[in-house]
Amino acid sequence: MSRAAERLRVVVGHLDRSPAVVATPTSAQTYTLDAPKLKYTLDNDLLTPEERLLYEQNGFLVVRNLVADDDVASFRKEFERICQQKVAVPGLLVMRDVAISKSEFVPDQKAVTKLQDFQEDPELFRYCALPQILKYVECFTGPDIMAMHTMLINKPPDAGKKTSRHPMHQDLHYFPFRPADRIVCAWTALERVNRQNGCLVVLPGTHTGALKEHDYPDWEGGVNKMYHGVRDYNPQHPRVHLEMEKGDTVFFHPLLIHGSGMNQTQGFRKAISCHYASSDCYYIDVKGTTQENIENEVKEIASKKYPGATDVTFQDTWAFRSRLVQGERRGL
Repeated sequence: MSRAAERLRVVVGHLDRSPAVVATPTSAQTYTLDAPKLKYTLDNDLLTPEERLLYEQNGFLVVRNLVADDDVASFRKEFERICQQKVAVPGLLVMRDVAISKSEFVPDQKAVTKLQDFQEDPELFRYCALPQILKYVECFTGPDIMAMHTMLINKPPDAGKKTSRHPMHQDLHYFPFRPADRIVCAWTALERVNRQNGCLVVLPGTHTGALKEHDYPDWEGGVNKMYHGVRDYNPQHPRVHLEMEKGDTVFFHPLLIHGSGMNQTQGFRKAISCHYASSDCYYIDVKGTTQENIENEVKEIASKKYPGATDVTFQDTWAFRSRLVQGERRGL
């Protein structure tokens, strides 16, 4: 047995004590995984057995130095151009902090905290199609990949009201498509992120649970629009603060409970992200579920952006902004 196959046998042994590696004698010895034992990752020879085990158990995986400095600089420059209104991007949602009056680039304008749905901006969307990103995404979604949700996050210095926090949440709350295990987020630091400027905080292993009820948290000082939080989770659950350097990328499951703390520095903390899904995923009706509140909020925003579009469904809002980045488009 090869060293790689032996490592895989040991890894799967941590997940299930029954035999998990099957040797099939052929002209070239091959080894395959018993599918039910590795639920959250796919075998495409990129992830090591140890990396697969980490994702299976924790629901996230950090890959260091994945995005080059030149690309990081280009994404930051395009963000600045958008803030200065030097470029108009169709469908782009510019979000601002409810408590931060000082803009980073434009005087007398509230701070931009997030660009959402930048799929029509060629430079920013280039992030979603970076080959080094997609080769990892394929480990979770398979080869046919849709870019579903794009964001550039610009966490501002906190103004004293703690509105720069992002409540603990599960991204699947926002998504009317399934299955969850074929969805993954890639989140790349555009500068050093640490506990001081509000790095991501994750609750390892929570991706194995169910989607929980979300709503706006009852926080003193308020919370930004669309920043829903989990209503019921164990605050004593072990936490991991994902401190990352520029270009580091974390891939995580949409059921993983995560959030971020206050930015206690004087600078803005930037990151860029994309949620991907297998094109074999399918849309679901969320009426009567815990997701109905976010459906109503999204439809309200859509009606303001596109007056007269009264028959647009929650599923439509996702179909409009999703884009194929690899393979063939099917269910989505």
